[in-house]
Amino acid sequence: MGRDAPLKRKSFFVNERELRWAKKLLGVTTDAEVIRVSVQRITEMEKFWRFMKRSRGSLRPGSIRNP
Repeated sequence: MGRDAPLKRKSFFVNERELRWAKKLLGVTTDAEVIRVSVQRITEMEKFWRFMKRSRGSLRPGSIRNP
């Protein structure tokens, strides 16, 4: 997963069909892993879109380098 954040136990209801579909799409095997990876990707995309909104119109082509 990349980050060494403390994990906290949670209990919730989830649609079993969507959970199985997400497992296949994400290439993971456990229910817990699909939830963790999904939440991580959602937060990464939110950070990305916030960056895109902040930088709209202010970046020149080629000004961002890949790490």
